[in-house]
Amino acid sequence: IAQHLTDHHVRTVAMESTGTYWQNLFSTLQEAGLEVILCNGKFTKNIKGKKTDVQDCQWIQKLHSLGLLSGSFLPDTATEQLRTYCRHRGNLIEASATTTKKMQKYLRLMNYRLDVAVRDVTGLTGLSIIESICNGESNPAALAALRHGNCRKSKAEIEKALHGNGRKDYLFALQQEFDIFRTLQVKIQQCDAEIEKLLS
Repeated sequence: IAQHLTDHHVRTVAMESTGTYWQNLFSTLQEAGLEVILCNGKFTKNIKGKKTDVQDCQWIQKLHSLGLLSGSFLPDTATEQLRTYCRHRGNLIEASATTTKKMQKYLRLMNYRLDVAVRDVTGLTGLSIIESICNGESNPAALAALRHGNCRKSKAEIEKALHGNGRKDYLFALQQEFDIFRTLQVKIQQCDAEIEKLLS
């Protein structure tokens, strides 16, 4: 496309930013020395009836030739990279929150009311107890003994909430979710390191 436009002495191009499809073409056209105006699709949609790509192109070309299109804001490379890392980190945190909810669900189904015993099941006490349950521990006293010093509830209160029913299927599902949770925490830390590196 870039070669074709250059061969025909085209100097400036307008294109729609649709999803992620525009990015590679946009870079290629810029590298070929063309002035590229990237337009938001909502400012170019004006064709009634059945639309086709050809009609879209002709309409955008007409608007561009009349100088009626303004380009979208495009951040510099460093900002774009930072945005990629931050968006990815946000997705990892969302996935981690979903996994936490699933862990709470399987704990409830196993009759472990960890959400009652501790304020945050992914805090120091909560994670220690979940890990111990995943490793096969079911004794309420042994589980309550993992209470961290900062935990508000007493050992006796925590013990009262941790009488499991021994369901192996729920335990298996909990182990799987706990593994996913730990993996996601590592990924978030790696993401933080990349963000720190870029900001430095």
